[in-house]
Amino acid sequence: MNSLSVTAPLHTREHRARLQALRSVALVEFAKGVLVIGAVVALHWLDPSDVADAFLNFLHISPDHHFAHLLLSMADKLSDIKFWHLAVGASCYSGLRFAEATGLWHARAWAEWVALVSGALYLPLEIRATWHHASLIHAAVLIINLAIVAFMFYLRIYVPHHEKPDASQVPIQ
Repeated sequence: MNSLSVTAPLHTREHRARLQALRSVALVEFAKGVLVIGAVVALHWLDPSDVADAFLNFLHISPDHHFAHLLLSMADKLSDIKFWHLAVGASCYSGLRFAEATGLWHARAWAEWVALVSGALYLPLEIRATWHHASLIHAAVLIINLAIVAFMFYLRIYVPHHEKPDASQVPIQ
């Protein structure tokens, strides 16, 4: 049977719920890493201006917005050497996301701290973007990141250390 019975101890169900939540966050972080690597690989084979146009269309951002002008200008100026700098930066970012995802999957405390700090660093930018350019995508990204930061804050700050789940004590399905 791959689900806990109703008679299972409450702490075991709580530990399983925390582990499942951590793994959900791990999947989000893994997806972010894959998305960034995919974008860089696409830039290698495609014209950066075409990619920037498609990205703006996907996000429903008007080409008249300041962000759109900035992105299109940067795409036009992307030389081979700048592309490789971008690729190295994207690889570092994705590597951090993959390491964080692995740590979260295994309920490691260091990964919870990385998720808390890295998520909190983006909050001011996401709040500003949502405030100045309100859209469903901006709001969704902000809400997801707020939920992740709040959950990690709860785990790292509010849950006493003796109550934290140990991945080795919770059976994995």
